[in-house]
Amino acid sequence: MSLMKLPKIGLGTWKLKIKEAKFSTIEAMKIGYRFIDTAQSYGNESGVGEGLQEIFESGIIKRKDTIVATKVHPLKVRPKLTLKSAIKSLKKLKLDYIDILYVHYPAYVLGYSHKKTLRAFSQLVDEGKIKNIGVSNFTPQMIEEAQEACDKPIFAIQIEHHPYLQQKPMQQFLREEKINLISYSPLGRGKVLNNAIIKEIAERNKISAAQVCLVWLMDKGAVPIPKATSLSHLKENFAACNMQLSEEDYQKIDEISIYRRFVHPPVVSPNEWKK
Repeated sequence: MSLMKLPKIGLGTWKLKIKEAKFSTIEAMKIGYRFIDTAQSYGNESGVGEGLQEIFESGIIKRKDTIVATKVHPLKVRPKLTLKSAIKSLKKLKLDYIDILYVHYPAYVLGYSHKKTLRAFSQLVDEGKIKNIGVSNFTPQMIEEAQEACDKPIFAIQIEHHPYLQQKPMQQFLREEKINLISYSPLGRGKVLNNAIIKEIAERNKISAAQVCLVWLMDKGAVPIPKATSLSHLKENFAACNMQLSEEDYQKIDEISIYRRFVHPPVVSPNEWKK
């Protein structure tokens, strides 16, 4: 089992252009972030890599103190393509190894196979190219099947997770399985920030609505990875690590009855999401 300990928050880079990804990576690391998340499908691994290289070469932060994660493109889930794409990701990220490599989506129709695809992931671990195996957008049943098929442990899952998509059954499952939960779109594409309950809690605690969402997620033991392209938002999100809400506030958020999933691409998303 991996001994790698995740920080309370990470930097997400979805939809960031290459230059934005480089800027956010550099500034985030200077602020104190030590966990950077990207993906082959984002098209910005090279920007993250340039940012990391600048930080490491400056001597401000060492590679061993940084966690870098990326995800295999849904079109690259066949074993040979997985292996080739991982090498390309390493080159773009300018790294000798990746801390977490995820299966981005359980894209069965595009060739994903628990047994065959994860065997390639296992090979990458054996070769020292990746440290930990992750999955993204899987259901609990899919995670169980993946664990049975893979000879290495599943270290983490990345899923959409915010007050409008609370993922309560998944949280319970992950606690029992001792799998790390990484929360993407932790602000619900910004839609959650306008919720009356979230706004009231933010005003009363004199913090931002975004911070309320992030603190709530961290209290659940999840690691949110909000994206940010401005220095002020990077600082605001990171400051949430040192904040707490009252039990009453947490309960109020727990009781939000709105249920909305904002990320559900066709073809690759689990059929269970349609139910």
